[in-house]
Amino acid sequence: MTAAPRKIIHVDMDAFYASVEQRDDPSLRGRPVVVAWRGPRSVVCAASYEARRFGVRSAMPAVRAERLCPQAVFVPPDFPRYKAVSRQVREIFARHTDLIEPLSLDEAYLDVTVTRSGLPSATATAQAIRAAIREETGLTASAGVAPNKFLAKIASDWNKPDGLFVIRPQQAEAFLTPLPVARLPGVGKVMERRLAELGITTVGELRACGAAELERRFGRWGLRLHELSRGLDDSPVVTERPTMQLSSEDTFEHDLLLAELEPHIRRLAARTWEHYEDERRRDPHRVARTVVLKLKTSDFRILSRSLTPPERPRSAQELAGIACALRERVDLPPRTRYRLAGVGLSGFADEARLEAQRDLFGGG
Repeated sequence: MTAAPRKIIHVDMDAFYASVEQRDDPSLRGRPVVVAWRGPRSVVCAASYEARRFGVRSAMPAVRAERLCPQAVFVPPDFPRYKAVSRQVREIFARHTDLIEPLSLDEAYLDVTVTRSGLPSATATAQAIRAAIREETGLTASAGVAPNKFLAKIASDWNKPDGLFVIRPQQAEAFLTPLPVARLPGVGKVMERRLAELGITTVGELRACGAAELERRFGRWGLRLHELSRGLDDSPVVTERPTMQLSSEDTFEHDLLLAELEPHIRRLAARTWEHYEDERRRDPHRVARTVVLKLKTSDFRILSRSLTPPERPRSAQELAGIACALRERVDLPPRTRYRLAGVGLSGFADEARLEAQRDLFGGG
């Protein structure tokens, strides 16, 4: 006996920040919009589809975006407004299921194996959600429907923007067969290169390699790759639970030196602080004490540095300052280049208990 397949929807808002700006300012509609502050230290938060045609992408330096698309309209980000729209979308999700796993302000997984709306299928549910988003927010969303999370995420990107794509359980292997191995979660450039050295460039070729051979070469990760190549993934949709860590990270368009990371760290710290403020609104008694800086080198080595200061960070600026200072604890050669950075908050605890401990030990 095997359990019936889950019914998972991945909903992804289309060019979310830029679309909100175009919705709220009719003069921006049909024009290339870049959500970013101008200046040499700024990076792109989002780009409209009109801007993307020129090669503009999120996390790109704003000066490069301006070179690629001189006619672009730069709009400074307004995160409180984006969060308000995100809450509207979340309320639409909640009409259909309690099993919601937000990934960011603009995307989420929904488990609709059983729904509260009584619609006859996951496809009908996805259609209803997209229609409600359009009617109530004036924005569009793309959705993927599949028997698991990783297939649903691939599917949501298939007919973007404003699209819907369904992968049924019996279609999964055939759908995956021609795709490049890089479409599988966890297959980055290094693994893609290692697989290419074995003559494996597509998911079908990976599947044909066999589980035993992949395990011999890559250990448990090889078995996981073989499962993914068959369209198998048992990861559940994880609803909200007590937060242990909040973080934001970005992979850069080009690898950077440690000294060049400050504007990116500050941007990531601001994003993490936004998430932290949301968390504090849900549970004002839990506070974070530890700041974490995560880095990934150009050769995919991951390192992290953390600090629990005597006084917990109380603003995005304090968080950014501590995260930037943590670079001094990185002891790799100065010419080392980094492809990713992340800023996190951890060490969550009850604020009243922390204050009691401080009083007990003479901390203030």
